[in-house]
Amino acid sequence: MSEHALGARDTLAPSTPVRARLPRPDLSRLRRFASPLVLVLLWQAASMAGLISPRTLAAPSTILVTAWELLVTGELPRHLLVSLGRVASGLAIGVTTGIALALVAGLSRLGEEVVDAPMQMLRTLPFLALVPLFILWFGIGETPKIALVALGSAFPVYLTLFAGIRGVDPKLAEAGRVFGLDRMGLIRHVVLPGALPSGLVGLRYALGSAWLSLVIAEQINATAGIGFLINDARDFLRTDVIVVGLLVYALLGLGADALVRAFERRALAWRPNLIKG
Repeated sequence: MSEHALGARDTLAPSTPVRARLPRPDLSRLRRFASPLVLVLLWQAASMAGLISPRTLAAPSTILVTAWELLVTGELPRHLLVSLGRVASGLAIGVTTGIALALVAGLSRLGEEVVDAPMQMLRTLPFLALVPLFILWFGIGETPKIALVALGSAFPVYLTLFAGIRGVDPKLAEAGRVFGLDRMGLIRHVVLPGALPSGLVGLRYALGSAWLSLVIAEQINATAGIGFLINDARDFLRTDVIVVGLLVYALLGLGADALVRAFERRALAWRPNLIKG
């Protein structure tokens, strides 16, 4: 066949549609924000129509203006840094304690008998009931606030990691013994990697519990922090400031959870992904 005939055939051949060549936009992420956006718009419309009183709940536009003012004046960053410091200190103590106790109880029958019963009893105690005792023990400074956050974050880590250690497949342990692993080798190469997914789930729960504990902790004679900002706004019926504080709590919790999930994807890259799309 001549070159002229080949050129004519290429010209007459149907070309690939333009739509097929262009990448399709991913609308799934946009759909996730559709319903919250509709709710905010309805909220704004109800506020403008006078159906929602500003003393009951400020309008979204008012909340945005207030958030910008608090940000520009530096008041919000100052309180935020105080709250972040409390959460970071409490989390460090609580997560470390939860991991240590879970290892003791999960890797030893004697450790389980000594540790598990007190932990199960303590985790059922309500935080509000512990506040008076913490004030008597630690005073009204930073210590009771950090202690409450540590207590709230220790139990999720302990429970999930303990369950993860005890839930490791016995066949994996048997395979490790066949390959010549001793007890420490089994713990390092079989038990701990097998319990890591459960431990990371517990860490995500611990982050949420830490922020909830902080809300209660910052009721204890606080002079700074997001909780103090909310309490001060309550006394002056500033619902806009209250909502700004609640949004900060929500965004911080969401951001912390996203960080743990990003770490989880890297640390558990060996785990098969059964959910596609």
